[in-house]
Amino acid sequence: MAYEKIETRAAWKGSEIDYRTEMMHRFTDDEVAEIDGALKACGALDIPEITQETFALPTMAAKMAALRDELLDGRGVVLMRGFPRHRYSADEMARVYIGLGAHLGQPIAQSWQGQLLGSVIDISDVVEKVRGYNAGGGQHFHIDGSACDIVSLMCLRAAKSGGASRIVSVAGLYNYFVDERPDLLDVLTRGYYHRNHELDARYSLFPPQSEERIPVFAESDGRISCVIDTGCLRYAVHYGGVTLTPEEIAAYDELQRVAKTEEYYLDMNFEEGDIQFLNNRAIMHGRTDYEDHDDIARRRHMLRLWLHVPEWPRRPDNQIFMNLADCQHWAKRRTPFMDMPTQYLSTLAAQQEERRQAQTVMARQAPSQRYRSAADWQPEPAQAG
Repeated sequence: MAYEKIETRAAWKGSEIDYRTEMMHRFTDDEVAEIDGALKACGALDIPEITQETFALPTMAAKMAALRDELLDGRGVVLMRGFPRHRYSADEMARVYIGLGAHLGQPIAQSWQGQLLGSVIDISDVVEKVRGYNAGGGQHFHIDGSACDIVSLMCLRAAKSGGASRIVSVAGLYNYFVDERPDLLDVLTRGYYHRNHELDARYSLFPPQSEERIPVFAESDGRISCVIDTGCLRYAVHYGGVTLTPEEIAAYDELQRVAKTEEYYLDMNFEEGDIQFLNNRAIMHGRTDYEDHDDIARRRHMLRLWLHVPEWPRRPDNQIFMNLADCQHWAKRRTPFMDMPTQYLSTLAAQQEERRQAQTVMARQAPSQRYRSAADWQPEPAQAG
């Protein structure tokens, strides 16, 4: 096939970008005061009750709308910095975060458990069979579930050291393949079979594995969108009977290799209180390795939102694996306040103490260090998880 390069602001290289001037919004004193007023009016509302109406921002709403446009048709990245984390409790920060997010889109459930507010924190020594965001170490580049239009993180607590957010432009990577490896671009536009995590699949309305390959890259309305989730590809190999061809292995490995070069990726070092919004179609993300604390209450802790934006054009149909209907189905399992930081951490701290008393604390996991290439996926023993 003949491919054309993307010549929009969405196509950037990390080596050519200063995110502090091109991707950052610093809160003004007036904005902080307006947000503080919205927080007080919001009171102790639970997440589904925090909306544009209950978290009203009369002046700042227009700024949030402009930022949403920047996410769709600009650089695809916005970092909001300067909110005074030290003045607020963890749950107050969560409500500020959810309130701002509500002015961009609608929170959706992130797994079979139904949480609308995710906690990206290493709990792999306490809870068995955790997903990548609940394990430690760095992460390969990926896109979150395809039902999510905007993926966001708030830094509630920074790591002891390291743990930067590492992002890369999908359009920038696409242009590399147009110039250098159009043969592998054929493979990537054909895509891979995806398979859900065991428990997500158990509580899903749809079959656990895609009937067709899901394109990594797809074009719609002049925009390149991406779907790539290492876990879903690996589960299809481990448990779904998929055998990758040498070309499919080469294409996946080259995508990760190029994304991990200093020319293409961009690192954002989080300060506590920072809020990052990413276009989940146009930006791949991961993180650098980091050093963390032993006590769960002191560990690196990011809050995460998945936002559906009804005003945005629909993702190409052949790129939808995780369906919005599943997220709505999972949300029915959620119990009030279960994902607010105070309740979430108190539950984990109790579990950690029980394991300490029983001497059953597990070794922490760093999944990204386990598989260096897609060629390493095949030998996995055939049991779900």
